Amino acid sequence: MITELSAGFLPLTDSAILIAAKELGFAEAEGIALNLVRETSWANVRDKLAVGQFEISHALAPMPIAANLGLTPFETRLIAPMALGLGGNAITGSNALLAEMETLGGFKGLEAGDAGRALARVVAARKASGGKALQFGVVHPFSGHNFELRYWLSASGIIPDEDVEIVILPPSLMADALAAGQIDGYCVGEPWNSVGVAKGAGRIITTKSAIWASSPEKVLAVRQDWAAQNAETLHALLRALYRSAEWCGQQANHSELASLLSAPAYLGQSADVILPALDGSIFGAPASNEGRDFFQPHARAATFPWQSHAMWFYSQMVRWRYVEHSAANAETARQSYRPDIYRSVMTSIGVPVPSANSKVEGALKETIAVGASSQFLYLGPDGFFDGEIFDPDQLDAYIASQHA
Repeated sequence: MITELSAGFLPLTDSAILIAAKELGFAEAEGIALNLVRETSWANVRDKLAVGQFEISHALAPMPIAANLGLTPFETRLIAPMALGLGGNAITGSNALLAEMETLGGFKGLEAGDAGRALARVVAARKASGGKALQFGVVHPFSGHNFELRYWLSASGIIPDEDVEIVILPPSLMADALAAGQIDGYCVGEPWNSVGVAKGAGRIITTKSAIWASSPEKVLAVRQDWAAQNAETLHALLRALYRSAEWCGQQANHSELASLLSAPAYLGQSADVILPALDGSIFGAPASNEGRDFFQPHARAATFPWQSHAMWFYSQMVRWRYVEHSAANAETARQSYRPDIYRSVMTSIGVPVPSANSKVEGALKETIAVGASSQFLYLGPDGFFDGEIFDPDQLDAYIASQHA
């Protein structure tokens, strides 16, 4: 018996696990016919999931949290039983902005601290001369892009919403907006940074993995009621997606994966533009600036839905005044990610999974082996570029220590 599932996705490299699951038969082997529906905006994905047009979706990692906290138009409870990889975003600046940064001292490579200091010099010079504030695009208010951009700006001495304006644009419009001079930079997932570089509109300044190594980005989102009523189907889907993630994570498969993703129905961009992010290089950057950890679809428990990731996103929602902090809201955020479902499914097929639901974020400076359900897993590095640590058990103190 075949079960049909409709899944929304955006044309992004980190939709790879879903696309490979359909195209390479991982879903079919579990009795699932995946109907992948390409959307242009995250608002469309959110709304169609809420009203039942999609059973599942490729989703921004903070999206289930925002829905469960009542921050979205529809009253919908969402859960994330699986992550769809680590990293995959970058920050791209226009040629004009890069020229200003170079004039005021420049920066080396893609290192987040150096790039942030260079940008801060531009912001200070513009303020001193009465110039227009810079505009940066992000894909949605409740996105890793928005929160990592704000974190990077703030830690670099730049005040979001005061020194820099942050605007919302769909991912596929970012490169064109930059080329047209409508924005000065953007934070988006691949391939849209590389597309901007290929258009000659700008250059990648830094990456998500440089701001926060091994950091969360997209999740599989499902309605809580659908998950409860269709547990066997959900479990079959998670098995298929895990096998797909294994395949996507093998470097020998990256050329084939880039070709799959390049299809007009999916990303609709050249495989040559898609491939660098899969291999860990940066489009248009010298070889010395390669970021091997740019996007991880499988290694380092990349598909495990850590509740500490959910709690960090929640802390940023509080920090930027999207929601009031309370014990009840924090618990709602934590329960939005469901490692218990993931663990139950994966241990049944012998996949090693973390024995804990949360971890201290930013504590690992290098890759280490940790105990898991059946064998060792390798985690980290997971450091923030400014050296900060996020301990979910010290949530109140962390929120109190942040300064918007």
